[in-house]
Amino acid sequence: MDTGDILSPMDRSDIPSLDDLRAFEATARLGSVRLAADSLSLTHGAVSRRITKLANDIGVRLFEKSGRGLRLTPAGETLNLTLSRFFGELAATVQSLRATRAGKTALVLSCEPSVAVRWLIPRLGGFQAAHPNIALHLAVGGGLVDFRKNQVDLAIRRLDFAVPETWNVRPLFPEKVGPVMRPESVARFEHGDYLALGSKTRPDAWAQWLKTHPSARRPTEIRYYDSHSLIVEAASAGLGVALSPLVLAVDDVDRGSLAAPAGFDPDGSQYGLLWLGSSDLQGVEFELVEWLQAQFRQLSKAKLPSPMNSPLSC
Repeated sequence: MDTGDILSPMDRSDIPSLDDLRAFEATARLGSVRLAADSLSLTHGAVSRRITKLANDIGVRLFEKSGRGLRLTPAGETLNLTLSRFFGELAATVQSLRATRAGKTALVLSCEPSVAVRWLIPRLGGFQAAHPNIALHLAVGGGLVDFRKNQVDLAIRRLDFAVPETWNVRPLFPEKVGPVMRPESVARFEHGDYLALGSKTRPDAWAQWLKTHPSARRPTEIRYYDSHSLIVEAASAGLGVALSPLVLAVDDVDRGSLAAPAGFDPDGSQYGLLWLGSSDLQGVEFELVEWLQAQFRQLSKAKLPSPMNSPLSC
């Protein structure tokens, strides 16, 4: 093996400035340089300069103009996905260390990977700010949960499997799915000149959606990725039209970086919160569940664009 191919500690000097990355992540998350500047206690100009420096250091454009605002480029979307995970894990680690020192109560929440990365992590900062007494540890996984072995307190799952009778289940929100794409791809989608992106975890999803939308134009081809988070990222990069759950695409659609001209429809399944023990949650578990339910209520009330006046809106 060529040792030159191994990332050494010295090579980490090539990693961009953390201040520049924070400015970019805040702007991408909040959708505004002004809001990012307020959150970081910086001036508008300082945030803009840091983003420009970051783009120059990496050698790619990170934002592009969209009307009066900004939207992420495909390269920006890729970087933002990594930073969302990084800052989320970093915040959890710091909170855990502080909790150990201060004797705070720790909780382990298990969540499906795509939902954790694209929906939950961007919101966890709000939970930690509102509940500084709770050190929340986030684990990812799908399907059945080994609560005792993995020391999991609560789990968020799509309820597409048989739940043991000894588990407690609290419904969170119904699953809704719909095709999402970059705004400039809408016309091609409506004319049937598009590549469909599907997840291997739900291989029949496109067939079912097309069956319930007989007036929708069929794709030229369907390609499958390993997960829903990957197909949403691929759609953001302009690689095709992803049949995405609402929970994974709501932030991008709200920002305008993705379009959902056919809207989102219930697929008959739902997500739920699972736990062992007493059916009545108390203490810190109750606080977390109350916060989660409030967040999911906002999801159900999300003000998304109405389906376009086309055959797709049948």
